[in-house]
Amino acid sequence: MTRRTLAFILIIVAILLLLLVPVLILTPVGQDLFGGSSQAALYLTPTLLPFTPTPTPQPTPVLTVEGKPPTITATEAILMDADTGHILDDVNAERPVPMASTTKIMTALVALRAGNLNELVTIHQDAINEVILNDGSNAQLRVGDQISLKDLLYALLLPSGDDAAIAIADAVGGTTSNFVNLMNLFAYRLHLYQTHYINPDGLTYYDASGHPLPGHYTTAYDLVRLADYAMSIPLFAQIVATKHYTLPASSIHHAYNWTNTNLLLSTYTGATGIKTGYTLEAGECLVFSATRSTHHLIGVVLHSSDAVSRFNDAKLLLNWGFGLPLLPPPP
Repeated sequence: MTRRTLAFILIIVAILLLLLVPVLILTPVGQDLFGGSSQAALYLTPTLLPFTPTPTPQPTPVLTVEGKPPTITATEAILMDADTGHILDDVNAERPVPMASTTKIMTALVALRAGNLNELVTIHQDAINEVILNDGSNAQLRVGDQISLKDLLYALLLPSGDDAAIAIADAVGGTTSNFVNLMNLFAYRLHLYQTHYINPDGLTYYDASGHPLPGHYTTAYDLVRLADYAMSIPLFAQIVATKHYTLPASSIHHAYNWTNTNLLLSTYTGATGIKTGYTLEAGECLVFSATRSTHHLIGVVLHSSDAVSRFNDAKLLLNWGFGLPLLPPPP
């Protein structure tokens, strides 16, 4: 009986304590009992902070197509905002066509990715024969000269040397055909599914009947994406923006002076590249780029009506593109 009574009393005391503790801690009466400065009250009393909504970020304005693009002579063309990847103009840009020496953009990329820029490349007769037999453009390379791969990239991209293309292919690929395989593999890896190469310089090869051999083609869309990738490589961008390059004579090679065939560099403010091209089948071609007010545009014109028109076509597209309004992108 005594144990039951004691247990009952303890239960009553526990209930009273449970009721009194919140009163002593959370009410003014309890705070007064603790002298009005209870640390427990200080820490247990919640403080409501004012709600500050997170500001909605404003979208960055982008070049936005309004109105009609300019009329140009090229039968295939494209203009891309390199900052966003947006296509601003498209003229038959998905049609596969020959691309002449704009092929050398890929030749340079494979050399940059797979070659040793410090390697000394010996110029062999096959590089000279490529120019002679196919009436190609050249960097006036001489048999027996030893030139670094880096310097040969200037010979490839400035005077558009077909001799330089073969010398690079032999050095990096072991043979020209092996190098072309690398070009096609690299195109596949870049998802350029409408691009294929049969040589590293873009010249037209003919069969015994005088018909062009098939298999060397691209689209303006593939070419602008290839150029965009190439321009992300600092050395490539540096080379294609160079107007003149001098290689002084040394004990292992003659002196060379190469001038860029891309007249846009000298005639259009902000031009930064990239590559010219011409064959009878491809017509006058130009892959071009320019920067203005922090905006970067890259474009392609294929089969322009003549050598002057390809540069005029590029200028028309660039002026139109840079003149587009800057508007927030659609949601």
